[in-house]
Amino acid sequence: MAGFGQRAPALADIAMVAHPSVTLLVDLSEGNGLVYDVHGRRERGSVVVGLIPGDLRVSGRTAEGDQCLQIRLSPVVAAAMLSASTELVGTVVSLEDVWGHDAGRAEDRLRAATSWDERFTIAADVLGRRLDARPPLDPEIAAAWGRMLTSRGRVRVDGLANEVGWSRKRLWSRFRSQIGLTPKRAAQLVRFDHAAHLLAAGEATARVAAASGYADQSHLHREVKAFTGVTPTALAAAPWLAIDGVAWPTSFADLPPSPSAFRQVPAK
Repeated sequence: MAGFGQRAPALADIAMVAHPSVTLLVDLSEGNGLVYDVHGRRERGSVVVGLIPGDLRVSGRTAEGDQCLQIRLSPVVAAAMLSASTELVGTVVSLEDVWGHDAGRAEDRLRAATSWDERFTIAADVLGRRLDARPPLDPEIAAAWGRMLTSRGRVRVDGLANEVGWSRKRLWSRFRSQIGLTPKRAAQLVRFDHAAHLLAAGEATARVAAASGYADQSHLHREVKAFTGVTPTALAAAPWLAIDGVAWPTSFADLPPSPSAFRQVPAK
């Protein structure tokens, strides 16, 4: 999780980039909050962003002092923590729709906190209680997802099935029902995420394609377009990616330093 604070009033219009996680954006501002728009569906305030949300834009006017808590949940954790998490794939919904009255109570506790450290502790407590109340996923599914992450998406479904001791058909069916994506699509998302951060770090497209396991630059171009609707060049300049290296520095410790400049930084 990471905390963000607005230092001055500004107009926001940012395209979010697909990430291999289910994202909770908890709006702690006192005003109208930002608007999240995907496929014509608009949500305001605290939201849950499912896997592969497509063309998701965040817009609105922010005021000085506005704050937001961003929480990234592994799909394995999200499935055990959020009701109907597989139905969130490709969309964005209000946190209240997912958590009911618990969402408002959590927001009140977070707003009353006097520091980001206190907010992180509160958020961890809220999430932990929900995790304890729900059954975990099949351990084979958790293992398959972990393998995708460690391989950066460069893994074959047949190989995954052999590793967890299932048939390809069973892995496909169980993974799809518990994560919301097929194993192949999930691996593509993980591979894309690695490539996207290499592009944002200033690496050449040809080098990124080779390092990420794409057949060639055209293959990378097609996949970037499929996930974001923009070209690799446009993706490289995405503000959302520039923020990642500061908000979650240990997650990208092996990437080259990013030359990108940005205004907002995590208030942690």
